[in-house]
Amino acid sequence: MPGTTNLKGDTTIVVLGASGDLAKKKVRRNPNPQTFPALLRLYERELLPQNTTIFGYARTKMEQKEFHERIEPNLKASSDDVKQKFLETCKYIPGAYDEDAAFQNLAKEIEQAEKERNNAKQNRIFYLALPPNVFASVSAQLKRNCYSNNGVNRVVVEKPFGKDTESCQKLIDEMKQLWSEQETFRIDHYLGKEMVKNILPFRFSNPVMDLSLNNKVVDNVQITFKEPFGTEGRGGYFDEFGIIRDIQQNHLCQVFCLLAMDEPEDFSAEAIRDQKVKLLKQTKPISTDEVLLGQYTAANGKPGYKDDETVPKDSNTPTFAAVVLHVDNERWKGVPFIIKAGKALDEGKVDIRVQFKEPEKKMVSEVARNELVFRVQPDEAIYFKSNTKLPGHNNISVPVELDLTSSKRFKDSYIPEAYEALILDCIQGKHSNFVRDDELLASWEIFTPLLHGIDSGKVPCTTYEYGSRGPAKLDEFIAKFGFKYDENYVWPVTNVADYAAKV
Repeated sequence: MPGTTNLKGDTTIVVLGASGDLAKKKVRRNPNPQTFPALLRLYERELLPQNTTIFGYARTKMEQKEFHERIEPNLKASSDDVKQKFLETCKYIPGAYDEDAAFQNLAKEIEQAEKERNNAKQNRIFYLALPPNVFASVSAQLKRNCYSNNGVNRVVVEKPFGKDTESCQKLIDEMKQLWSEQETFRIDHYLGKEMVKNILPFRFSNPVMDLSLNNKVVDNVQITFKEPFGTEGRGGYFDEFGIIRDIQQNHLCQVFCLLAMDEPEDFSAEAIRDQKVKLLKQTKPISTDEVLLGQYTAANGKPGYKDDETVPKDSNTPTFAAVVLHVDNERWKGVPFIIKAGKALDEGKVDIRVQFKEPEKKMVSEVARNELVFRVQPDEAIYFKSNTKLPGHNNISVPVELDLTSSKRFKDSYIPEAYEALILDCIQGKHSNFVRDDELLASWEIFTPLLHGIDSGKVPCTTYEYGSRGPAKLDEFIAKFGFKYDENYVWPVTNVADYAAKV
């Protein structure tokens, strides 16, 4: 099948939308470098197929030199020589997104590069760093004019994959008329993050851990995404989508799937994605009674969301959302999954926090809940909060960590950027870290009723100050679903005398 082949031989990679922010620098809506910086990392580590040629294609008219000057400042290499050699593999072709003649010219340039490489195979990867409203038209042009009949073809598409179930279905149908599912790689960059990729190995290589993830011992789960900055001049773009579409329906929903899915029959891409779809179909649509929405206002010398001239003054678009997912299956029935995401908050972090139930019988009066925590960023780590006796002449229990902080445990380890890892997966034909069509639709089914309620103004936003933890009722909201905050917890070092006095 065409999607399972590892492209070891000559390959052409075409980045469409190459003049935009999505391709040349840190992504407007994500904190990770994409395409060209990621391709450089792969090139430097000799992970690209041999004799790879990279084409940038966009509507902007510019010469090769100007194109190199645009992408060069964002390329971080071990030496100028490496960077220069990488740039020599990168060519630029200007052209429209809806004209046959433009794509025929692109095909001519690709064929010339393939002829110079003198290889029988003509493998081609098309990376669409483009807005979704041109996905279908560009895909049609590529299929009609640039598709290789003597090699492997792959198309990589970026989110957002629609705005609700209906628009997602329409986009899937349009793409399927042109590209098979095996040829299609839908990128969600969270699936390329090192700690997210570690969830399944950690669960299923440690039976004691996976056997603890069920409603018999788990009280609640929190998946949290926090950014310390606001929309930063892109409020008009953000207002079209909001925090739920931008972060929760895709990134955090993928994290939820990996944490909560049942063990697959095997660890092939399709078996893993089958279990993710099964879980999503068992998850109930979000109730509007179990939602807390917020919009940040000016504070701490920072402007509010609606201070952006591109944001409508009557906007009901949330910049913060806490929603609760409920899974209707034997493993998770009764366990709330609290999914939180927000901009302009007090810190930047992403983590998963599994909070376990308290023991039925307590040896001492104060016992903190056990917690399993995956810290996705910053400083990737997994730690388990457990209780131990405080040293000394006392009978006090104190929470401590069994801690795996990657940077401490694995010296000199190299952690690839998310897009670097995912582009390599695409080259190798590995689909497990990409999103399948039915997986997309099942996810949208959970979020669409809520999103339509927000869009129609039926689910209002409260406000919160820029730099705060979020809306004032946040603690009350998460406590309603069982989460308990341990105010006595001390990290990383506990002073015995101080702790004993405090409790």
